[in-house]
Amino acid sequence: MYHYVRNLQQSRFPGIKGLDAGLFEEQVAYLLRHYTIITMDQLIDAIDNKTQLPSKAVLLSFDDGYTDHYDVVLPVLTKHKLQGSFYPPAKAILEHKVLDVNKIHFILAAVENKELLKQELYAQLDQYRRQYELESNQNYYEKHAVARRRDTAEVMFIKQMLQVVLPEQLRSVICDHLFNKYVTNDEAAFSRELYMGIEHFRELNELGMHVGSHGYDHYWLGSLSKEKQEMEIERSLDFLKTIGCDMDRWTMCYPYGNYNTDTLDILNNKGCKLALSTKTDIAGLHEYGRFELPRLDTNEIPVNSNASTNKWYELA
Repeated sequence: MYHYVRNLQQSRFPGIKGLDAGLFEEQVAYLLRHYTIITMDQLIDAIDNKTQLPSKAVLLSFDDGYTDHYDVVLPVLTKHKLQGSFYPPAKAILEHKVLDVNKIHFILAAVENKELLKQELYAQLDQYRRQYELESNQNYYEKHAVARRRDTAEVMFIKQMLQVVLPEQLRSVICDHLFNKYVTNDEAAFSRELYMGIEHFRELNELGMHVGSHGYDHYWLGSLSKEKQEMEIERSLDFLKTIGCDMDRWTMCYPYGNYNTDTLDILNNKGCKLALSTKTDIAGLHEYGRFELPRLDTNEIPVNSNASTNKWYELA
Protein backbone atom coordinates (compact mmCIF):
# COMPACT_ATOMS: atom_id res chain seq x y z
CA MET A 1 0.00 0.00 0.00
CA TYR A 2 1.44 3.33 -1.14
CA HIS A 3 0.27 6.93 -0.80
CA TYR A 4 2.70 9.83 -1.38
CA VAL A 5 5.77 8.80 -3.40
CA ARG A 6 7.84 11.86 -4.29
CA ASN A 7 11.19 13.62 -4.25
CA LEU A 8 10.55 14.82 -0.72
CA GLN A 9 13.48 17.21 -0.24
CA GLN A 10 12.82 18.90 -3.58
CA SER A 11 9.10 19.32 -2.95
CA ARG A 12 7.37 22.35 -1.45
CA PHE A 13 6.33 20.19 1.49
CA PRO A 14 9.33 18.08 2.54
CA GLY A 15 7.59 17.36 5.84
CA ILE A 16 4.80 15.37 4.19
CA LYS A 17 4.80 11.74 5.34
CA GLY A 18 5.59 9.85 2.19
CA LEU A 19 8.15 7.58 0.57
CA ASP A 20 11.06 9.25 -1.20
CA ALA A 21 11.25 8.49 -4.92
CA GLY A 22 14.71 6.93 -4.67
CA LEU A 23 13.60 4.67 -1.84
CA PHE A 24 10.59 3.56 -3.89
CA GLU A 25 12.96 2.34 -6.60
CA GLU A 26 15.03 0.56 -3.97
CA GLN A 27 11.93 -1.05 -2.48
CA VAL A 28 10.74 -2.30 -5.87
CA ALA A 29 14.21 -3.78 -6.44
CA TYR A 30 14.00 -5.48 -3.03
CA LEU A 31 10.56 -6.89 -3.88
CA LEU A 32 11.80 -8.16 -7.24
CA ARG A 33 14.67 -9.96 -5.49
CA HIS A 34 12.49 -11.76 -2.96
CA TYR A 35 8.93 -11.85 -4.31
CA THR A 36 6.92 -12.17 -7.51
CA ILE A 37 4.94 -9.04 -8.32
CA ILE A 38 1.56 -10.05 -9.75
CA THR A 39 -1.25 -8.32 -11.61
CA MET A 40 -4.78 -7.70 -10.42
CA ASP A 41 -6.07 -10.19 -13.02
CA GLN A 42 -3.89 -12.89 -11.48
CA LEU A 43 -5.32 -12.16 -8.05
CA ILE A 44 -8.91 -12.12 -9.33
CA ASP A 45 -8.37 -15.43 -11.12
CA ALA A 46 -6.87 -16.97 -8.00
CA ILE A 47 -10.04 -16.04 -6.09
CA ASP A 48 -12.59 -16.84 -8.83
CA ASN A 49 -10.99 -19.85 -10.46
CA LYS A 50 -8.62 -21.14 -7.76
CA THR A 51 -5.63 -20.69 -10.05
CA GLN A 52 -2.28 -20.94 -8.29
CA LEU A 53 -0.44 -17.73 -7.46
CA PRO A 54 3.37 -17.68 -7.58
CA SER A 55 5.23 -18.21 -4.34
CA LYS A 56 5.71 -14.97 -2.37
CA ALA A 57 3.20 -13.08 -4.56
CA VAL A 58 2.92 -9.30 -4.12
CA LEU A 59 0.38 -6.83 -5.52
CA LEU A 60 1.32 -3.14 -5.67
CA SER A 61 -1.51 -0.71 -4.81
CA PHE A 62 -1.50 3.09 -4.87
CA ASP A 63 -4.22 5.07 -3.09
CA ASP A 64 -5.67 8.54 -3.71
CA GLY A 65 -4.70 9.30 -7.31
CA TYR A 66 -1.71 11.58 -6.69
CA THR A 67 0.37 13.02 -9.51
CA ASP A 68 3.27 11.33 -7.67
CA HIS A 69 1.96 8.07 -9.07
CA TYR A 70 2.16 9.30 -12.65
CA ASP A 71 5.43 11.23 -12.36
CA VAL A 72 7.40 8.90 -10.07
CA VAL A 73 5.70 5.50 -9.84
CA LEU A 74 4.66 4.88 -13.45
CA PRO A 75 8.19 5.18 -14.93
CA VAL A 76 9.48 2.61 -12.44
CA LEU A 77 6.62 0.23 -13.17
CA THR A 78 7.00 0.52 -16.95
CA LYS A 79 10.77 0.09 -16.67
CA HIS A 80 10.29 -3.26 -14.94
CA LYS A 81 7.13 -4.18 -16.92
CA LEU A 82 5.04 -4.30 -13.75
CA GLN A 83 1.40 -3.51 -13.11
CA GLY A 84 0.20 -1.18 -10.38
CA SER A 85 -3.36 -0.94 -9.04
CA PHE A 86 -4.47 2.68 -8.63
CA TYR A 87 -7.40 3.87 -6.51
CA PRO A 88 -8.46 7.50 -7.06
CA PRO A 89 -11.26 9.27 -5.14
CA ALA A 90 -13.39 10.45 -8.07
CA LYS A 91 -14.48 13.79 -6.59
CA ALA A 92 -10.91 15.05 -6.28
CA ILE A 93 -10.28 14.22 -9.93
CA LEU A 94 -13.53 15.50 -11.43
CA GLU A 95 -14.27 18.54 -9.25
CA HIS A 96 -10.72 19.71 -8.46
CA LYS A 97 -11.37 19.59 -4.73
CA VAL A 98 -8.73 18.72 -2.14
CA LEU A 99 -9.88 15.95 0.18
CA ASP A 100 -10.07 16.95 3.84
CA VAL A 101 -7.64 14.16 4.71
CA ASN A 102 -5.10 15.68 2.32
CA LYS A 103 -5.74 19.17 3.63
CA ILE A 104 -4.86 17.87 7.08
CA HIS A 105 -1.65 16.25 5.76
CA PHE A 106 -0.47 19.49 4.17
CA ILE A 107 -1.50 21.65 7.11
CA LEU A 108 0.62 19.43 9.36
CA ALA A 109 3.49 19.50 6.85
CA ALA A 110 3.34 23.30 6.50
CA VAL A 111 3.29 24.14 10.23
CA GLU A 112 6.31 22.83 12.10
CA ASN A 113 5.06 24.13 15.45
CA LYS A 114 2.28 21.68 16.33
CA GLU A 115 1.52 23.55 19.56
CA LEU A 116 0.59 26.54 17.42
CA LEU A 117 -1.76 24.35 15.39
CA LYS A 118 -3.30 22.94 18.55
CA GLN A 119 -4.00 26.43 19.88
CA GLU A 120 -5.46 27.45 16.51
CA LEU A 121 -7.76 24.43 16.68
CA TYR A 122 -8.74 25.36 20.24
CA ALA A 123 -9.68 28.85 19.03
CA GLN A 124 -11.90 27.35 16.34
CA LEU A 125 -13.57 25.07 18.87
CA ASP A 126 -14.19 28.06 21.13
CA GLN A 127 -15.81 29.91 18.22
CA TYR A 128 -18.21 27.08 17.37
CA ARG A 129 -18.74 25.52 20.79
CA ARG A 130 -22.24 26.82 21.42
CA GLN A 131 -23.46 26.29 17.85
CA TYR A 132 -22.37 22.63 17.82
CA GLU A 133 -22.65 21.89 21.55
CA LEU A 134 -18.99 20.93 21.75
CA GLU A 135 -17.14 19.57 24.75
CA SER A 136 -14.33 21.50 26.43
CA ASN A 137 -10.95 21.64 24.71
CA GLN A 138 -9.35 19.81 27.61
CA ASN A 139 -11.85 16.96 27.42
CA TYR A 140 -11.21 16.50 23.73
CA TYR A 141 -7.44 16.58 24.24
CA GLU A 142 -7.47 14.04 27.04
CA LYS A 143 -9.60 11.65 24.97
CA HIS A 144 -7.87 11.93 21.61
CA ALA A 145 -4.24 13.00 22.16
CA VAL A 146 -2.84 9.46 22.11
CA ALA A 147 0.53 9.01 20.42
CA ARG A 148 0.90 6.26 17.83
CA ARG A 149 3.92 4.70 16.23
CA ARG A 150 4.48 7.45 13.66
CA ASP A 151 2.57 10.37 15.21
CA THR A 152 2.95 12.42 18.39
CA ALA A 153 0.03 12.95 20.76
CA GLU A 154 -0.52 16.48 19.41
CA VAL A 155 -0.56 15.30 15.79
CA MET A 156 -2.99 12.49 16.61
CA PHE A 157 -5.24 14.96 18.43
CA ILE A 158 -5.39 17.23 15.37
CA LYS A 159 -5.99 14.29 13.01
CA GLN A 160 -8.68 12.70 15.14
CA MET A 161 -10.58 15.95 15.67
CA LEU A 162 -10.54 16.88 11.98
CA GLN A 163 -11.10 13.39 10.56
CA VAL A 164 -13.52 11.70 12.94
CA VAL A 165 -14.54 13.41 16.17
CA LEU A 166 -16.17 16.69 15.16
CA PRO A 167 -19.39 16.88 13.11
CA GLU A 168 -18.65 16.55 9.40
CA GLN A 169 -19.77 20.07 8.52
CA LEU A 170 -17.61 21.62 11.22
CA ARG A 171 -14.62 19.47 10.28
CA SER A 172 -14.81 20.86 6.76
CA VAL A 173 -15.14 24.45 7.97
CA ILE A 174 -12.09 24.19 10.22
CA CYS A 175 -10.04 22.29 7.62
CA ASP A 176 -10.80 24.98 5.06
CA HIS A 177 -9.82 27.73 7.52
CA LEU A 178 -6.48 26.13 8.37
CA PHE A 179 -5.75 25.12 4.77
CA ASN A 180 -6.42 28.64 3.48
CA LYS A 181 -4.29 30.17 6.25
CA TYR A 182 -1.27 27.89 6.17
CA VAL A 183 -1.21 26.21 2.73
CA THR A 184 -3.09 28.08 -0.03
CA ASN A 185 -6.37 29.82 -0.76
CA ASP A 186 -6.44 28.47 -4.33
CA GLU A 187 -7.83 25.00 -3.74
CA ALA A 188 -8.52 24.23 -7.40
CA ALA A 189 -4.94 24.96 -8.45
CA PHE A 190 -3.56 22.93 -5.55
CA SER A 191 -5.88 20.05 -6.46
CA ARG A 192 -4.65 20.01 -10.05
CA GLU A 193 -1.09 19.90 -8.73
CA LEU A 194 -1.81 17.16 -6.19
CA TYR A 195 -4.02 14.75 -8.15
CA MET A 196 -3.87 13.26 -11.62
CA GLY A 197 -6.44 14.32 -14.18
CA ILE A 198 -8.93 12.14 -15.98
CA GLU A 199 -6.63 11.82 -19.02
CA HIS A 200 -3.90 10.43 -16.80
CA PHE A 201 -6.22 7.66 -15.68
CA ARG A 202 -7.27 6.89 -19.22
CA GLU A 203 -3.58 6.56 -20.06
CA LEU A 204 -2.94 4.31 -17.05
CA ASN A 205 -5.79 2.10 -18.17
CA GLU A 206 -4.47 1.95 -21.74
CA LEU A 207 -1.00 1.04 -20.44
CA GLY A 208 -2.40 -2.01 -18.69
CA MET A 209 -2.52 -0.63 -15.18
CA HIS A 210 -5.52 -1.44 -12.99
CA VAL A 211 -7.73 1.44 -11.83
CA GLY A 212 -10.36 0.71 -9.19
CA SER A 213 -12.89 2.41 -6.95
CA HIS A 214 -11.85 4.49 -3.94
CA GLY A 215 -15.28 5.98 -3.46
CA TYR A 216 -16.44 9.34 -4.75
CA ASP A 217 -16.07 11.68 -1.76
CA HIS A 218 -13.55 9.47 0.12
CA TYR A 219 -16.01 9.00 2.99
CA TRP A 220 -15.70 6.61 5.91
CA LEU A 221 -18.16 4.22 4.28
CA GLY A 222 -19.07 2.47 7.53
CA SER A 223 -20.41 5.77 8.90
CA LEU A 224 -22.98 6.12 6.09
CA SER A 225 -26.42 4.58 5.66
CA LYS A 226 -26.62 1.73 3.18
CA GLU A 227 -28.43 4.00 0.72
CA LYS A 228 -25.69 6.65 0.91
CA GLN A 229 -22.96 4.03 0.63
CA GLU A 230 -24.57 2.67 -2.51
CA MET A 231 -24.75 6.16 -4.01
CA GLU A 232 -21.12 6.83 -3.10
CA ILE A 233 -19.94 3.60 -4.72
CA GLU A 234 -22.17 3.99 -7.79
CA ARG A 235 -20.79 7.47 -8.48
CA SER A 236 -17.26 6.09 -8.30
CA LEU A 237 -18.19 3.36 -10.78
CA ASP A 238 -19.49 5.99 -13.18
CA PHE A 239 -16.01 7.50 -13.06
CA LEU A 240 -14.38 4.15 -13.83
CA LYS A 241 -16.67 3.75 -16.84
CA THR A 242 -15.59 7.13 -18.23
CA ILE A 243 -11.94 6.11 -18.26
CA GLY A 244 -12.62 2.79 -19.98
CA CYS A 245 -12.20 0.29 -17.14
CA ASP A 246 -13.40 -3.30 -17.53
CA MET A 247 -16.52 -3.14 -15.37
CA ASP A 248 -16.75 -6.93 -15.25
CA ARG A 249 -13.54 -6.97 -13.18
CA TRP A 250 -13.80 -3.88 -11.02
CA THR A 251 -12.30 -3.75 -7.54
CA MET A 252 -12.62 -1.56 -4.44
CA CYS A 253 -10.19 0.00 -1.99
CA TYR A 254 -11.93 1.31 1.13
CA PRO A 255 -11.20 4.95 2.03
CA TYR A 256 -9.51 4.89 5.45
CA GLY A 257 -9.94 1.12 5.32
CA ASN A 258 -13.45 1.65 6.69
CA TYR A 259 -16.49 -0.49 5.83
CA ASN A 260 -19.30 -2.53 7.39
CA THR A 261 -21.62 -5.40 6.49
CA ASP A 262 -23.74 -3.07 4.34
CA THR A 263 -20.65 -2.27 2.29
CA LEU A 264 -19.90 -5.95 1.75
CA ASP A 265 -23.48 -6.56 0.66
CA ILE A 266 -23.37 -3.69 -1.85
CA LEU A 267 -20.08 -4.88 -3.34
CA ASN A 268 -21.40 -8.39 -3.71
CA ASN A 269 -24.60 -7.19 -5.41
CA LYS A 270 -22.69 -4.95 -7.80
CA GLY A 271 -20.31 -7.68 -8.92
CA CYS A 272 -17.16 -6.34 -7.28
CA LYS A 273 -14.30 -8.82 -7.66
CA LEU A 274 -12.40 -7.97 -4.48
CA ALA A 275 -11.74 -5.17 -2.01
CA LEU A 276 -8.61 -3.99 -0.19
CA SER A 277 -8.56 -2.79 3.41
CA THR A 278 -5.84 -1.12 5.50
CA LYS A 279 -5.53 -3.95 8.02
CA THR A 280 -1.85 -4.85 8.36
CA ASP A 281 -1.38 -8.50 7.44
CA ILE A 282 -0.55 -10.94 4.65
CA ALA A 283 -3.61 -11.37 2.42
CA GLY A 284 -3.98 -15.11 2.73
CA LEU A 285 -6.84 -16.10 0.42
CA HIS A 286 -7.86 -18.93 2.73
CA GLU A 287 -7.92 -16.66 5.79
CA TYR A 288 -9.66 -13.59 4.35
CA GLY A 289 -12.78 -13.09 2.27
CA ARG A 290 -12.48 -11.43 -1.13
CA PHE A 291 -13.88 -8.13 0.22
CA GLU A 292 -11.64 -7.92 3.30
CA LEU A 293 -8.11 -8.36 1.99
CA PRO A 294 -5.44 -6.76 4.22
CA ARG A 295 -2.32 -5.00 2.97
CA LEU A 296 1.17 -4.18 4.16
CA ASP A 297 2.12 -0.51 4.18
CA THR A 298 5.31 0.55 2.43
CA ASN A 299 6.78 1.17 5.91
CA GLU A 300 6.54 -2.57 6.66
CA ILE A 301 8.97 -3.49 3.86
CA PRO A 302 12.71 -2.66 3.55
CA VAL A 303 13.65 0.25 1.31
CA ASN A 304 17.12 -1.04 0.51
CA SER A 305 17.43 -3.39 -2.44
CA ASN A 306 20.08 -5.42 -0.62
CA ALA A 307 18.28 -5.60 2.72
CA SER A 308 17.71 -8.92 4.45
CA THR A 309 14.18 -10.26 4.51
CA ASN A 310 12.02 -9.47 7.53
CA LYS A 311 9.17 -11.21 9.36
CA TRP A 312 6.67 -10.54 6.57
CA TYR A 313 8.74 -12.59 4.14
CA GLU A 314 8.62 -15.55 6.50
CA LEU A 315 4.84 -15.21 6.86
CA ALA A 316 4.13 -14.83 3.14
